[in-house]
Amino acid sequence: MRIIGYFPQWGIYDRHYFLRDVHSSGQAAKLTHLTYAFGELDEKGVCVMTDEATGDAWADYQCRFSTAQSVDGRGDSYEQPLAGNFNQLRKLKKRHRHLKVGISFGGWNASRYFSNAARTPASRAAFASSLVSLYFDGNLPILPGEPQGGPGVAAGIFDYVDFDWEWPGSPGHEHNVVRAEDRRNYTLLVAETRRQLDAFTARTGRPVEISAYLPADPERAAAGIEPELFDYLDFGIVQGYDFNGDWDLTTNHASQLYTPPDDPSPRKLSLDVGVVTYLEMGVPPEKLVISVPGFGRGWRGVPRGRRNGLYQRAREVAPGTWEPGDEDYKTLARRPGRRFRDREYGALWLYDGNEFWSYDDPEIIRMKAAYAKDLGLGGLSLWSLDNDDSRGSLVRAMHG
Repeated sequence: MRIIGYFPQWGIYDRHYFLRDVHSSGQAAKLTHLTYAFGELDEKGVCVMTDEATGDAWADYQCRFSTAQSVDGRGDSYEQPLAGNFNQLRKLKKRHRHLKVGISFGGWNASRYFSNAARTPASRAAFASSLVSLYFDGNLPILPGEPQGGPGVAAGIFDYVDFDWEWPGSPGHEHNVVRAEDRRNYTLLVAETRRQLDAFTARTGRPVEISAYLPADPERAAAGIEPELFDYLDFGIVQGYDFNGDWDLTTNHASQLYTPPDDPSPRKLSLDVGVVTYLEMGVPPEKLVISVPGFGRGWRGVPRGRRNGLYQRAREVAPGTWEPGDEDYKTLARRPGRRFRDREYGALWLYDGNEFWSYDDPEIIRMKAAYAKDLGLGGLSLWSLDNDDSRGSLVRAMHG
């Protein structure tokens, strides 16, 4: 089974979370795949490296890390051609030879131009060509003010590309470009990417995988995902969280395995709803990976009701360390209050008489790992590694 963890490029800033922590926590030893999030697309849908908008070339390959921050305990020098997270990924792979590293594009905030990339044969070819050049041939631009970059400096780091388009053919972030033809064009985009990556493999002998993050909502899946897409994917990751959250003041499970019959939400989403959606498309189960959250969703001013805060109207979204209504597992695990566990439907919540938090702990993740094994699915994926505790408890639980 694949055990996948996402590493967000911005974790090195306020969170002080480095790739060294992926090694020291034991996560790297347990992962099969580490996905770096995110790469940047410009308005034409071409892969670029900048320090503007959603780009962060500084974090990617220019930032110099100290000896204490480095995977191998060796600090960076100013003039070295490759620094930043990319250099640390290379060092991590040397320490963990089994580990595959991928580059992801999209996510909630950076899916804006995916439709432009997918729109025409020329735009699809340009996306794939820029992807191969930047991330697989490793040709990084030398940007003003820093010496890092040059032909081939990042070659050999990345082993796969991950499409996290949220969402093709249906609304996601309000700034996204959305077209009716996205569903067909998405398949064609991945097919062209597969063609150019196969040519890269023929040229270099290095195989490359392709993955995609998939909506659990059957309506979003119907709007944006063709069964043919899986002809070009090595695996797809089924959405396993954000079923409920700060967009609705009624408390509910954010990442339930199954949908309880009395769930009051309009779409009654769950991980199982998503998995069944793709199995009914005819997708082989071994091509489906289930995603699990390293974070929880919370509300404040929640009356107890008859369900210990569940399905109650909250006064407001709970405050979080980094953003309202959102908190890391490692913080929630230490938070006071009583835990309530629904073992039939696979959900956990924390309620202290005022705040209600829905999140996954290792026991819930082990339940989901058992679900994946029972159905013959392809593994589990965690968003994101920095949410886990210093012992890597969530990643360890993904093994079941």
